[in-house]
Amino acid sequence: MTESVPLLAQVDIKSAATFPTVGSLVTVVVKNAFVAGGVITFVILVFGGMGVIMAGGDTKKLEKSRAAVVGAVTGLLLIAGSLWAIQLIQKLTGLNLLNPVFR
Repeated sequence: MTESVPLLAQVDIKSAATFPTVGSLVTVVVKNAFVAGGVITFVILVFGGMGVIMAGGDTKKLEKSRAAVVGAVTGLLLIAGSLWAIQLIQKLTGLNLLNPVFR
């Protein structure tokens, strides 16, 4: 027989009440935001690249696709820069911002 695959709506997602502190909730949100930003960047790069390829000499389509690619790369650099800044702050202060331990 066929095995059913759980849909996103069927996945057990923790409610905000299960996090012991607001800091642990924020940590989960920030980590997931980095992942989501990377996935969105990848998708925009793929569609922007396809737009450049399929522009067929039309300068308006080429410029629109080029702007999407430049925006995606800029966004990725901002995401990477913010992660780098968080890691730098962690090294300089000794605080563990992305994996806090609350007592």
